[in-house]
Amino acid sequence: MTDDVNTLSLSADIGGTFTDLVLTGPFGRVTRKVLTNVGHPEIGLLDGARQLLAEQDVSFADVGTFVHGTTLATNALLERKGARVALITTRGFRDVLEIGTEGRFDQYDIQLSKPVPLVSRELRIGVGERIAASGEVLLPLDRADAEQAIETLRNAGIDSVAIGFLHAYANSAHEFEIAEMIAAALPGISLSLSSDVCPEIREFERISTTVANAFVKPMVDGYLGRMVHALESDRFTGKLFLVTSGGGLTSVETARRYPIRLVESGPAGGAIYASRRAREMGLERAIAFDMGGTTAKVCLIRKGEPTSASSFEVDRTHRFMKGSGIPLRIPSIELVEIGAGGGSIAGVDALGRVTVGPESAGSEPGPACYPGGGTKPTVTDAGLVLGLLDGGNFAGGRIVLDPDRAGQALENVVGTHLGLTATMAAHAVFETVCENMASAVRVHAAECGEAVSEYAMIAFGGAAPLHAATVAEKVGIERVIVPLGAGVGSAVGFLEAPVSFDLVRSLRMPLAAFDREQAEALLDAMVVEARGLLAVDADTVKVSVRRTAFMRYVGQGHEIPVALPDAGEPLDAAALLSLFEAEYAQLFSRSIPHAAVEILNWSVLATADTESASQAAAAWDADDGGRETRRVFDGNQSGWIDVPVVTRGSLSRHGLLQGPAVVVEAETSTFVPQSFQASVDERGFIIMQRKAV
Repeated sequence: MTDDVNTLSLSADIGGTFTDLVLTGPFGRVTRKVLTNVGHPEIGLLDGARQLLAEQDVSFADVGTFVHGTTLATNALLERKGARVALITTRGFRDVLEIGTEGRFDQYDIQLSKPVPLVSRELRIGVGERIAASGEVLLPLDRADAEQAIETLRNAGIDSVAIGFLHAYANSAHEFEIAEMIAAALPGISLSLSSDVCPEIREFERISTTVANAFVKPMVDGYLGRMVHALESDRFTGKLFLVTSGGGLTSVETARRYPIRLVESGPAGGAIYASRRAREMGLERAIAFDMGGTTAKVCLIRKGEPTSASSFEVDRTHRFMKGSGIPLRIPSIELVEIGAGGGSIAGVDALGRVTVGPESAGSEPGPACYPGGGTKPTVTDAGLVLGLLDGGNFAGGRIVLDPDRAGQALENVVGTHLGLTATMAAHAVFETVCENMASAVRVHAAECGEAVSEYAMIAFGGAAPLHAATVAEKVGIERVIVPLGAGVGSAVGFLEAPVSFDLVRSLRMPLAAFDREQAEALLDAMVVEARGLLAVDADTVKVSVRRTAFMRYVGQGHEIPVALPDAGEPLDAAALLSLFEAEYAQLFSRSIPHAAVEILNWSVLATADTESASQAAAAWDADDGGRETRRVFDGNQSGWIDVPVVTRGSLSRHGLLQGPAVVVEAETSTFVPQSFQASVDERGFIIMQRKAV
């Protein structure tokens, strides 16, 4: 037990393969990677945390802040392992989940496949009612229809109900009326109302988001309940925060109400980690490259901030195709994610091509080289066979890898089909996964209209430093940075995330008929609500507010965000038009003179001005590690070569390290290809720079 009671900060990122833990306090920063317990992720998390705390002679009673991110909601959506859910909607609109926007994400694919709705058609129930876009009640709720719908719910054994009526964003009365009837008739059933979860225009996206929230709500609620109970048993009395997809921290109570906002919590933490490092280094443009055990994520960072979005998709049927997934209308950090991680399974398709992912071996059974691992080869197996990984010092030495099992799996699954040795099969897998990730970088940059060669890459996650420079070489990036704590970057980012909450409301307002009083009243009410949803006492903590209007030219299909003046500064149509035209011209290099402009949605982001929990960041300490050598397979020479192996702490003593080389540390290894050279800066960051040709 430490004398500094409740001075410690702990974070945990539960991934598909590893759970990353970071503990900060007077002793600095210590980290731990443990295998994820797939069936009961909270058990693996808590067991690993207790071990980490015990090593510092402290316990949960000493922890003042615990920040947690999880892929539980994401995995439930991807694997369709959520609640048995029903949708109650306006009569005549139950097929909106399948009709969508009537758009085709691939115009010429005659075998186009869309994601299967989370609610089967027989459980999508229409009820008589109608509210106009203005909020006027055109047809009262048909209570007889409502009673019949409740009976259907009872007979079907429904766990969770999504309620999404037409234009409920303008008037939520009917949704609350039927919710009260359901709660009275079926006590304990989980309810998600579109006017609460996603009170925005566009019924497809609103109902899709509400259904997804209902689908994961019972599972997340149960998980968080077990987590809170276990922490109480361990005498934890500090603050527990959950990370949202928008990169903010929220309370357990809010997370239980809006679990869909947790979908991208892990990747959001990584983007925060990378953006903080970009600001420290003064980088105007950076690409966050996060590769863990199951997936790889790419996010653009401009002027020290990750790009954000008001919506994203999950469960895409076509990996890089926008529109092929389930749309979720929630604030999020904009990124692209593919099934390319250390545990991604390799194989050969019908055309004789090497494939990697999206299926992952996860932590159970794990890669073939793991103790008790599976029989299918993975990216980790390939790295071990190529000599890029040290089998005796993996995950800080807590997992011993078997190169023979890895080689046998690669030969059986890939080599025998293509006439390759285990080594060449491993090289093919390594090149394939790097090309897959390079494609993701190209696509994401192109969608954002950016020249990727002008960016530096910040690599983190257990597997990213091993592949980052190879990916960078493929896309033309000249500089790769591997910061301190890269192996557990997302968990470090959790401790750097702000306590915040983002609200969006729809209220269409043409600038030609701008109503300042109505706009200010809406924004003021949103500020009050957002402050109330912060996971801190908003009356005692300073709260900053950012207000945004989503505007467009009348007739356009989409809006752009326009930052509004701070509260207290007057809003007027002329000023808003000027702000909109400047933002529009920045994006599209021109504005449209004299065209009518309108505001469709309004947003308020409330952020608590609290100190980051990661103030006790790890200091970089040089060490006396020597310079060893390791046999590594060089694909350029199609043969084995001896390459230098140094620790991060000793890199400064070795001067400029010419590739090929390997830099090792507890949570990850960094591979420096032949075309790069590496050094370490004053922060302890590994800087890989492409050699001049």
